[in-house]
Amino acid sequence: MVHPALSPAATAVITGGASGIGLAAALRFAAMGLKVCIADLGGERLDAAQASLAAAAPQGASSILAMAADVSRIEDVRHLEAAVTARFGAVDVLMNNAGVQPGSSIFGPEANWRQVLGVNLWGVIHGTQVFGAKMAESGRAGLIINTGSKQGITTPPGDPAYNVSKAGVKAFTEALQHELRNTPGCRVSVHLLIPGFVFTGLTARGRTEKPPAAWTADQTVAFMLERIAAGDFYILCPDNDVPRRLDERRILWAAGDLVENRPALSRWHPDYAAQFAAFVEGA
Repeated sequence: MVHPALSPAATAVITGGASGIGLAAALRFAAMGLKVCIADLGGERLDAAQASLAAAAPQGASSILAMAADVSRIEDVRHLEAAVTARFGAVDVLMNNAGVQPGSSIFGPEANWRQVLGVNLWGVIHGTQVFGAKMAESGRAGLIINTGSKQGITTPPGDPAYNVSKAGVKAFTEALQHELRNTPGCRVSVHLLIPGFVFTGLTARGRTEKPPAAWTADQTVAFMLERIAAGDFYILCPDNDVPRRLDERRILWAAGDLVENRPALSRWHPDYAAQFAAFVEGA
């Protein structure tokens, strides 16, 4: 069964919609007959995405809106909401997907930390607060999808700002789902998208061809819609290299650091290498 909010009469807003997972979702929604607004940084990439969406939409360009917006700025998100409402009316589907990953270190530049937290975490909070309250109050079927990351759950060393931002998205989205499911009359479902290795501009790192281990953005969106239809809150995506069972073992080990009082990030601690390997194998 398709989620009831994904109907031809509905309106969807996708941040970070000019490329990657966001564009793949926008193309899928447009092909389903939804009115679609994508928000991203302005420029040729946003213009190209708008043209692609217009070509995919049964109603053509009249059902597509592309807006330049910096989701770390709540003023931009409020302007986005006003423009979408003026053009299409109420919003039924919100995908807070915009993300950046310039790299970070504990003692690295503050600017990187502010950019990552501003877009990845505050962008989700801004989008939810600006669009979500009206969606919840409407009484109509609605859908909110927040894009998280496995790095926000297992927090591997190497990019702490990104891990912190995505851990925050996980905690925020869990709180949001709890809030809305306990709101009388609210018919908005909330879901946390947790992609695997997806070949996008964010992960390409100079590569022009998809690595064999990676999924495409379209594969990820297809899996996302399948699991939303099944009612999953945590949409834990595999890829061509990491099956769900391996993700589960890694997540359980990360939680075990606290329960077993192991050193932080013991998965990467040399004294625990053999124990972790045995745990992954189920020994």
